[in-house]
Amino acid sequence: MCLSANISFAAAAVLLPAGGLSTYRAYRVDPRYLGLAMLPALFGVQQLLEGLVWTAGAAGETHEIVQYSLAYMFFAWLVWPVWVPISTYFLESGRRRALYLAFAVAGGMIGALQYVPYFAHDGWLVTTFLENAIRYEGTELLDLVTSREVTYSIYLSAIIAPLLLSSDPEVKVFGLLVAGVLGVTYAFFAFAYISVFCFGGAVMSIYLVFMIFRKPTAGIPEPSAAR
Repeated sequence: MCLSANISFAAAAVLLPAGGLSTYRAYRVDPRYLGLAMLPALFGVQQLLEGLVWTAGAAGETHEIVQYSLAYMFFAWLVWPVWVPISTYFLESGRRRALYLAFAVAGGMIGALQYVPYFAHDGWLVTTFLENAIRYEGTELLDLVTSREVTYSIYLSAIIAPLLLSSDPEVKVFGLLVAGVLGVTYAFFAFAYISVFCFGGAVMSIYLVFMIFRKPTAGIPEPSAAR
């Protein structure tokens, strides 16, 4: 996000192993939570990419800035609005599942319409280095048909609403944390909202690690008990 390459790399150094541990724990305890358990690691990859954007910018490597920015925005536009509702889908049952699929489809469509044109139109994605932040901006395809407020409302709903509507109270808490990050981002960091929102989500994903480790083992013996 903001601040520096060191902050992004430090975040990645924490999130990647933490996500690995939570993924392993979810696999042993309740595989339905694997999608959410992997989120910290995925955020870690995105933060690593932003660290590379920072270093490429410092070195004046224009081509690398574009490539790393595209990789970073792949997570922002496509991974989060699809991965989050699909992850919560597996926690639900019955007719509720259809709602989460609808969120994933809507998020995927919005994300694809925003992301794919970057490859057809050189210069549509503009990466700007501010004093302590990176701003990702430029031309967006849906600007031709609607306002960005409408586009971002659908995009953010695909990410946050599935969490808030989850039947798992602890997942709802994560949704509230992400919603809080959104509020702070638009209140104080609107000048670099993509970077700040993703970094805030990355920080809040640490909650998921603790959530997964609090889950009961449901009769699955721990390695020490098995011995």
